[in-house]
Amino acid sequence: MNRFALLCPGQGAQTAQMFDMANTNATAAEWLQLSLDKSIDGKRLADVLATPGLLFENLYAQTLIVTATLANWLALREHLPQADLVAGYSIGEFAAHAVSGSLDVDVVLALATSRAAMMQACITKPQGMLAVSGIPLDKIAEVAQQHQLHIAIVTAANKVIVAGLSDDIAEAASLFLRLPGQDVNLTEIAVHVASHTPLMQPAQQVLSTALDVTAFRDNAVPVLAGVNAEKVCTGAQIRSSLLAQLSNTIHWDACMDAIAENNISFALELGPGSALSAMLRARHPHIVCRSVADFRSLDGVIKWVQRQYES
Repeated sequence: MNRFALLCPGQGAQTAQMFDMANTNATAAEWLQLSLDKSIDGKRLADVLATPGLLFENLYAQTLIVTATLANWLALREHLPQADLVAGYSIGEFAAHAVSGSLDVDVVLALATSRAAMMQACITKPQGMLAVSGIPLDKIAEVAQQHQLHIAIVTAANKVIVAGLSDDIAEAASLFLRLPGQDVNLTEIAVHVASHTPLMQPAQQVLSTALDVTAFRDNAVPVLAGVNAEKVCTGAQIRSSLLAQLSNTIHWDACMDAIAENNISFALELGPGSALSAMLRARHPHIVCRSVADFRSLDGVIKWVQRQYES
C-alpha cells in the first residue's frame, strides 16, 4: 500500500463556507454546532463567521481555522486509512496533534483559542507579515535584520515570510524590490500578528503554563515539528515543539522535504484552502497532493484517498 500523509493548514484561506462539507456529516455537524456556539471576546464564533471583517482577525482566525480542519477530520476519519505522517503549518501544527491522536479535538480547540489571545496580548503596535519571493534567503535576511524584521516562515530557498512591526515592513518593502532576484514578488499576508518571531516571546511563559497542564498521549502517527521538521511522538516532544514554534522560525521547506524522505506517495490537505498541497506538489512533483477544498463532497475525498492508497 502507498504511504499517506495528512496536512493541516494555517491562517489565510478562511471563508464563511469552509464548514459546508463537514456539515454534511452528522458527527462533524454536531461538534461544529457546539464549537461555533462558543464565544471569544464576547462574540459567538457563528456570528464571527458571518462577519467578513472579523474572519481574518487573529483573535478569531486561529480558532476558526482549527475548527474547520478538525471538522473535516471528524467527518472523514472513519473512512480513511491511518496516516503514516501528519504535518501542520503554523497553527495547523496544533490541529495536527488532534489528527495524530495525541490530543482530543476539544483540547486542541481550547489551546488554539488561548494561543490566539496570548499572541494578541503581545501587540503593542501594529504588526504584520509579508511574503517575499524570488530573492535568495540570505539577501532577504540582511534587509530584514536592518529593519528589525524576522524570518517567520521559510518555504523555499527564495521564498519566505517576514514579520514584525507594520511600519518596519513598509520601510523594508521598497528595499526588497531593489534586491537582485528573479520574478521578485511581495504579498501582504492577511495575518496581523508577527507569528513565529521573538515579538511573541512575552506569550511564551503563558503558553508554557497551558501546555504544562495539558495531558498529551504518545501517538503512533508522528507529527513533524515545524521548527526543525523532526518527527515527534511523545508528550515531552510535542510540548517542546508547540512551545518552540510560537516565537521561532517555521521551516516548512524542511517539513516538505521530510515528507518526501519518509517515502510518502500521496497527501491530503484537510483544508480550508489548498496552499499546502500546492506547495508540496510544486516542490516534490512525484507526491500526489490534493485538498479537501478541491472536492465537492466527502464521498469524493474518500474515494480519491482509497484509489491512491490501493494503487
